[in-house]
Amino acid sequence: MSGLQAIRYSRGKLEVLDQLKLPHEHHYDEVSTSEEAFDSIKSMRVRGAPAIAIVAALAHGVELNNGSCKASTTQETISYIDSRLDYLKQSRPTAVDLSNAITYLKNTIRSVNVAGNENDVAGRDAIISAYITAAEEIFRKDTKTNLSIGEHGSKWLLENAPIKSSDGKVSVLTHCNTGSLATSGHGTALGIIRSLHSGGHLQHAFCTETRPYNQGSRLTAFELVYEGIPSTLITDSMAGALFATKKAENNIAAVIVGADRVVRNGDTANKVGTYTLAVLAKYHGLKFIVAAPTTSIDLQTETGAGIKIEERKPEELTQISGAVVGKDGKVDVSRTERVATAHQGISVWNPAFDVTPAELIDAVVTERGVVVKGTDGTFDFKGIIPER
Repeated sequence: MSGLQAIRYSRGKLEVLDQLKLPHEHHYDEVSTSEEAFDSIKSMRVRGAPAIAIVAALAHGVELNNGSCKASTTQETISYIDSRLDYLKQSRPTAVDLSNAITYLKNTIRSVNVAGNENDVAGRDAIISAYITAAEEIFRKDTKTNLSIGEHGSKWLLENAPIKSSDGKVSVLTHCNTGSLATSGHGTALGIIRSLHSGGHLQHAFCTETRPYNQGSRLTAFELVYEGIPSTLITDSMAGALFATKKAENNIAAVIVGADRVVRNGDTANKVGTYTLAVLAKYHGLKFIVAAPTTSIDLQTETGAGIKIEERKPEELTQISGAVVGKDGKVDVSRTERVATAHQGISVWNPAFDVTPAELIDAVVTERGVVVKGTDGTFDFKGIIPER
């Protein structure tokens, strides 16, 4: 397990690592209300589909623990919790982990046996206690899930790699950030890379910068260096050249990405730029692997056409901020500057995600196992989530 933690929690207290200050500064924000959680998620101080769901669930648990609910009946308590969860759901609409967590939490509070206590504080307190326990379980299970994804994904890739070194090692490319900073720990796509590395099977990891928010260069590169994993950063536009010129000497076998939403047929929404990498992987004969917990699988949406894609503010493309580099080459974390990178009058289109068609995906790796594409070019998830 990685020593990095994006989320620190004990009952009644939640701290979230401000990822906008990485890689130069480690600062944790205390999050004690749903409003603070909403702002942390919306501003992308915390990001990554699993981490978003965890922070939203735990933040409301903290405010409940600290007495925010003044209801006197069980129905009023349920209505209050519902309203807070509905509010939090709007913070990042594309990531299905958040909506799945909210559905789970709503179902949990409705299943509490409050017979005889519907109109007193005992019933209210039982519902609140059940909510807090369920939110903590979401946090706990995510770490176990990520370790399983890493194990299943590394094993499948080694068995199906189109290219390996003489000693059985592979290199991979990953996009955006899907590691400890995006989850409770270990990670999904980056978790597979960690598992390959810890098993002695990773030759090299390449990571993209992931414009415009630079999660790859700011966060993934930081995690890879932090853990001593052999790695190289490239710009988003270099992937094709990398595959064309470095595939053989580096034994580049796969592109491994995470997912904010995988729909019924296998179409996958992930950080913008993922679709491009899938096309390049197909052309160059690389495996394209999606690493996603079953909580990211949305069986209610038939195809990618039904996924709502979040669009973000134009300034993310036309401006950039960061710590100042002095004349001596050293980073001064006490000084942050914002600079223009484009004409401020230009029109901007800034979707946060794109949709990769199922036909370009070779495998979806979950904590329950690996699902491969059928002969019809789509995925069937009945084998891993028959209950749904």
